[in-house]
Amino acid sequence: MNVSAASRPWLGQYPQSVPADLPPLAYTSMIELLEESFGKFADLPAASFLGSDMTYSEWDKASRRMAAYLQSLGLQRGDRVAVMMPNIPQYMVAVAAILRAGLVLVNVNPLYTARELEHQLKDSGAKAIFIVENFAHTLQQCLDHTDIKHIVLATFGDRLGALKGWVVNLVLRHVKKLVPPFSLPTAVGFNDALAKFPAEAWQRPQVGLDDIAVLQYTGGTTGVAKGAVLLQRNILSNVVQCDLWYEPGLRARPLNHQVGFVCALPLYHIFAFTVNLLLCAKQGGKSILLPNPRDLPSVFKELSKHQFHSFPAVNTLFNAMAHHPDFNKVDWSHLRISVGGGMAVQSAVAKLWLEKTGCPICEGYGLSETSPVATCNPVTLTEYTGTIGIPVPGTYVKLVDDNDQEVTTLGERGEIAIKGPQVMAGYWQRPDETAKVMTADGYFKTGDIGTMDERGYFTIVDRKKDMILVSGFNVYPSEVEEVVASVPGVLECAAIGVPDENSGEKVKVFIVSKPGATVTEEDIKAHAKANLTGYKRPRLFEFRETLPKSPVGKILRRELREEELQKTAA
Repeated sequence: MNVSAASRPWLGQYPQSVPADLPPLAYTSMIELLEESFGKFADLPAASFLGSDMTYSEWDKASRRMAAYLQSLGLQRGDRVAVMMPNIPQYMVAVAAILRAGLVLVNVNPLYTARELEHQLKDSGAKAIFIVENFAHTLQQCLDHTDIKHIVLATFGDRLGALKGWVVNLVLRHVKKLVPPFSLPTAVGFNDALAKFPAEAWQRPQVGLDDIAVLQYTGGTTGVAKGAVLLQRNILSNVVQCDLWYEPGLRARPLNHQVGFVCALPLYHIFAFTVNLLLCAKQGGKSILLPNPRDLPSVFKELSKHQFHSFPAVNTLFNAMAHHPDFNKVDWSHLRISVGGGMAVQSAVAKLWLEKTGCPICEGYGLSETSPVATCNPVTLTEYTGTIGIPVPGTYVKLVDDNDQEVTTLGERGEIAIKGPQVMAGYWQRPDETAKVMTADGYFKTGDIGTMDERGYFTIVDRKKDMILVSGFNVYPSEVEEVVASVPGVLECAAIGVPDENSGEKVKVFIVSKPGATVTEEDIKAHAKANLTGYKRPRLFEFRETLPKSPVGKILRRELREEELQKTAA
C-alpha cells in the first residue's frame, strides 16, 4: 500500500473538535498574544515560585517597565538580547520585555561553559544580556570577546519581596555557596532597571508576523550550535496548534479552577518556551516554576501545594519521579495531559506513569527548527502507543530517501521531513546549513529516521548518525535500548556502536540499575537473546552510576561514543 503526505491519512485520527488546518492567526505578533492574556486574566497568577505568585497584571506592568528600560539603551528594532536564566519569574519578565521592545530573544542555557556562551553570544551578535548572578562568573570569562554592551543582573530573590528575597539570596550565596565570585562592574541590577521608568514610558514598536522573534540555538549534537531563526508567525502558529491539540484533553471533564502547568523543563528550551510559557499564557494558566528538576525532594514539596493539569517532561524525568519515594505526597488527581518529548518515551516508563497517576503519557515530537511541536499523539488517548503520534493541524510530514524522494510504501524507513507554518525561516547567517536541511518543496529534513503506519502514526527508529552498522545490517540504538530497558532492575540505558574487526561495528550498552536492584550481564544477554535477532544483540556491557545527559534530560549517546573513541586511541 502506498501513502503520501498529500493524502494526510492522519486526519482520520483527529479528535472531533480539532481542525485539519490552522485558522488564520488572530495576532500580528507575540506582543498581541501576551497582551490579550494580560487583559483577560489580570488578577490570576501567571506564575508561582517559591511560594510567591506573580499575577498577569504584575507581569504586564513589570515587562512594560523593563521594555521601556531596554528602549532607553538605544537598542534598535531587531537587535538581539540574550537571556541566561533558569525557571524564575524574572525570565518571564525579561522575555516579555524583549518582545515588547521590538527586539529578538536569544535563549541561553545557564549551565553553558564560557566557551559555549562566547560562541552563542558572538554568533547571535547579542548586544545585551539578562543573567542571574549564579552564572555571572561564566559571562565575566568571555565578555571581552562579545558584542555585549548592557548587562541586567538578577538574583533569585528579586521578585519575592524584600525580606523573603534577602533570605533566599543569603542562603544561595553564603549557605549553599551557589554564587561563585564574579566582577561585572557595568551590570545594572534587575530591580534597579525596573525602577528606572514607569510602565507608561514604554513605546509600542511596529512588529509583524515576518519579524524575527527568537534565535533558538540547537543543542549542537550535529556539530557547532546553530541559531534557528523563528519568526513571530512560526511561534504563534505553534502556540495555536498546541492550543487546538490540548483542548479536547483539558476539557474532557469540567474545569472548575485555573489550569495549572508544571514547569520542570527549562524555559530557555523551545519545548518549555512554547508550551509552558506561551501556551500557558494563552490559556490563562498558572506556571508552577521549578528551577531545578533534578532536586526531586524540592520538586515534590512544591507540587504538593498545587493543583495542576498539564505536565510536559522528558522520559528521564517521568522515570525518576515515578520511582521516587515522595511520589505519593502529591495530588495527581487533576492531571489531564502528560506530554513526553525531547527523547523516546519508553513503554515501561509510560506503563508505570499511567499506573501511578491515571494519566497516560502522550508522546510528541519536534525540534528547535519547528518551534517545536510537529507531531503528537491525540491527548484523548487512554493508552501508550509507542509512536510520536500524528502531525498537528496544518502540518505535513513525509519520509524521504537520500535523494529527497518521498518514501510511500507503508512501513518503509525514511528521513522524517516536516512542512508547516511552525518551520523556521532558516539558520541564522548560515545559508549553506539551511540549504542542507530544506528540500526543494519546502520540507525541513530532521535527520531522524522514521516509519509511518496506515493510520498516519509516525515512529522514530533513530537518528541517521546514531545508526550502528553490523556486518552490513542497520541496527537502531533505540530498539536495543527499548529491549534492555524492559529488563527488571534497569533504570536507564544507552546503546552505541563501537569498532569491531569482524563485523565493522558491534553494539555496546551502558546500563544504570535501579537503587537496590542487582542486574547482571547474563540477565541482559538472556533477555536480548529472546527479543533481538543475532546481529542486534549487545556484545559489550558497562554498568554505571549515571549516564551523560543534556540540560533537558536527553541521554547523550554522542558523549559515550566519544569516550569509546578516546579509549581506542589510547
